[in-house]
Amino acid sequence: MQAELELIRAETLAVLREYYKAVQPQPGQILVVGCSTSEVGGASIGTAGSLAVAEAILHVLRDETFHWEGFLAIQCCEHLNRALVVEREALEIFGLEEVSVLPVAHAGGALAAQAMQDFIDPVVVESIAAHGGIDIGSTLIGMHLRRVAVPLRLQQRTIGKAAVTAAWTRPKLIGGARAVYK
Repeated sequence: MQAELELIRAETLAVLREYYKAVQPQPGQILVVGCSTSEVGGASIGTAGSLAVAEAILHVLRDETFHWEGFLAIQCCEHLNRALVVEREALEIFGLEEVSVLPVAHAGGALAAQAMQDFIDPVVVESIAAHGGIDIGSTLIGMHLRRVAVPLRLQQRTIGKAAVTAAWTRPKLIGGARAVYK
């Protein structure tokens, strides 16, 4: 099991570093992450959640996000309507509204439950408009991205047995034929 967890850490790190190199996020931006630890382990989503897998993934996410001074938003599963665990600091900066629920492994998901344990001052919010996202195991994070999401094709396409999909967002292009864009 330890060798599998080390591989999961290494694959998560590869995904994040590739994502950050391509997107070059700015300090203070939000990265939403949805993850099925069941899928990472090779099972069907929602059937075999693993706190050990969640811990391995979350520690890499936190370490790497800390380096670019960003915020993580960890998406819960559908049993909590895909609410998100964030640091209270993000709630205050972005004017988010806290909701009352405690994500646990079988109602919220293992990664969200781990975030509640590991974040400095975790709170749960119902929605967010993140600057980018990584979806591990097809958990459907799109509802939490800003309006114009751009798919990012990563070379590291899996973490464990779970497919990885990533996206960044950009401002809307408005103004028509005579408009000038950066």
